[in-house]
Amino acid sequence: MRFHLFFLIIFSSPFYSSLTAQYWEVGGMVGLSVYHGDLAPDFSFQTPGVAATAFVRRNVDSRLSLRIGASFGSIGASDENSLNPYNQARNLSFNSTIFEGSLNFEFNFLPFHHHNKNRNQFSPYLLAGFGIFYHNPTAKYKGARFALQPLGTEGQAPGQEYALVQPSFIIGGGLKIDINNQWGIIIEGATRILFFDYLDDVSGNYADTRVIAGHRGFLGSTAVGLSDRSGEIGPKIGLPGRQRGDIKTNDGFTMFTVGIVYTMIQLRCPAW
Repeated sequence: MRFHLFFLIIFSSPFYSSLTAQYWEVGGMVGLSVYHGDLAPDFSFQTPGVAATAFVRRNVDSRLSLRIGASFGSIGASDENSLNPYNQARNLSFNSTIFEGSLNFEFNFLPFHHHNKNRNQFSPYLLAGFGIFYHNPTAKYKGARFALQPLGTEGQAPGQEYALVQPSFIIGGGLKIDINNQWGIIIEGATRILFFDYLDDVSGNYADTRVIAGHRGFLGSTAVGLSDRSGEIGPKIGLPGRQRGDIKTNDGFTMFTVGIVYTMIQLRCPAW
């Protein structure tokens, strides 16, 4: 029994010391959301939206942190802002609100601990993780705003529409700045790499308007009108099978934020 207790103490001591050296932080950030996709393939800042993030962070050591966050963002784009003549003639647009939950890992380039007397006052860092987000693209048509996904604007049959809840891979980086033992500043840019191409409701080819109308019942005329809006400013270009979006490239969005961090709980290593 004493033998087992001895080895339990020996092997648990490093773990216990490491665990008690960890501490929790809470923070919030605000900034801009920028969409990139079929309606803005060149990562344009012409129509940025707002972004906000709240998070809880566990600092494992001076280099590595684990962060759980909840984010809000608004994105949108319009072909009328494009420099491409074909996109201008296409005349599509959308707006969407995003709600995201995420799990991220942070790696500090410099040792960074609020409670360490020899700490660095700042550190650049890398960010990588995964998110789950909800989106709902909409567009204004004849004085009213319509959700686009239920309309199947590219000919999707009922029940075959893209999902409004999607996963993402998050990658980015930023700068942490220490104010004092409890407060800090964070500056960050993080891109969401998506696994689908309908963040903007645009991906493939124009569908036959008869198919769209047949799928959508009393909303058929609205679905047809939102599937091809070129006729509002010029000749209709939405011939069945003609390219409507770039199916080879997925959409994405990026949040540029700045915020403040508060050290909530701080546990020091005990003396053994």
